[in-house]
Amino acid sequence: MPGTVDDVDRFELSRPRLEAIAYRLLGSAAEAQDAVQETFLRWHAADVDRIEVPEAWLTKVLTNLCLNQLTSARARRETYVGRWLPEPLLAGDPMLGPADAAERREAVSYAVLTLMERLSPNERAVYVLREAFDYPHREIAEILEVTEAASQQIYHRAKKHVADAKARPVIDKAAAQRIVEEFLAAATSGRTEQLVRLLTTDAISVGDGGGKVPARTKAFEGAVAVAQFVQGLLKPAEAKRALVGGSPQIYASTANGEPAVVVVVDDRVVAIMCLEVTAEGITACRTQANPDKLERATDQWAAADRGEPLLVM
Repeated sequence: MPGTVDDVDRFELSRPRLEAIAYRLLGSAAEAQDAVQETFLRWHAADVDRIEVPEAWLTKVLTNLCLNQLTSARARRETYVGRWLPEPLLAGDPMLGPADAAERREAVSYAVLTLMERLSPNERAVYVLREAFDYPHREIAEILEVTEAASQQIYHRAKKHVADAKARPVIDKAAAQRIVEEFLAAATSGRTEQLVRLLTTDAISVGDGGGKVPARTKAFEGAVAVAQFVQGLLKPAEAKRALVGGSPQIYASTANGEPAVVVVVDDRVVAIMCLEVTAEGITACRTQANPDKLERATDQWAAADRGEPLLVM
């Protein structure tokens, strides 16, 4: 029986939570919205009166849709041009979900989303539901149709895979601004050693252009190599302006809880570089430049309190 207005309203109350779960599982805002919309269609077609716990039913349907998507995504990424990175979300985006606990903030950090690409679909689902949304293993087991003991084992295995993420301090807006300002000042100083001092010795730089924007497939590794690459990236040149269709303005922001360098041309976000910061320094620069993965960021940017650009190229 088709859903009523009340049923639609009930679903809409769950939509923010569902989108936050789907984004963490898929690493893509667009794919997350598609999965949530498919969940709504199934909810709309269901006999809602016979569903005892709507939240559990919706979470199970959504999670299984995302698991199917993750399985097919692995095959698609084998033919993806260049390196695949998640879609970054700017501060304040509701799809980032709850950030009231360290574990929840950590589970949506850009570094952890990238590391979660190592996980199997089931490992990713258990990790997200447990770490980011504090679901008990009993409920996770019901969602995935495994035993509670299996859910616990999968969770511990997933945590071990993600353990490579180094401990990171909590970065607020003011701290992010200072970090990005210092990073850009060092990168544009003309002296490589100034930027090297901000980086860890094993720092890396990776980028995702999706075959639409030039991006090196292989990571730059080591502080000197990363510093030289970033210096070249931020050096003004007519060819770069032609590539992006104007003069880039560079701002400081946060994305997925990490300090971020946001590059904007005519109010269009053309790149976001997320800086993974540890107590030892900046350990990774991950740049998303695929325009397909920056559409939501551009929409968010239009409503953001952006301040003045730190640099105009």
